Amino acid sequence: MDHVDKIIAQWARERPDLDTGPMAIIGRMSRLVLEMSAEMQKTFRAHGLNAAGFDLLATLRRAGAPYRLSPGDLIASSMVTSGTMTNRIDQLVKAGLVERIAQEGDRRSVLVGLTAEGLARIEGMLEAHVATQARLLAGLDAAERAQLDGLLRQMQAAQSPPA
Repeated sequence: MDHVDKIIAQWARERPDLDTGPMAIIGRMSRLVLEMSAEMQKTFRAHGLNAAGFDLLATLRRAGAPYRLSPGDLIASSMVTSGTMTNRIDQLVKAGLVERIAQEGDRRSVLVGLTAEGLARIEGMLEAHVATQARLLAGLDAAERAQLDGLLRQMQAAQSPPA
């Protein structure tokens, strides 16, 4: 019996009329996200980053060479406010991991690009990050991971408004 089971048992005793099945699932998902995030943070810290910094560097890296995107594209890929993105970029500029590159012909327009050090940092930690994620899912075999991925995709689609 885990922590969520204990909570569900208490509700069953106090309010047997309620269907707490959804509460159990969402409670487990919430606890799991917190635990997994904490483990991934360890990997980020070991490479001198936090989740936000990793996300920005990874977004630039997966964009492909020359590893540059506009701040607007970065905002769209991460769903944070422009102020939050500006702060993230500023921090990574200070760390020497990204640079702002003025667009030819329009000095007001800039791209954010990986520096050589930023590219080396993200390349150096990608394998560690993927290994951490694999370790976190090690309790499931390949078929179970595929099934879980499909169920999560289905749940996410049900929550998202039509485009």
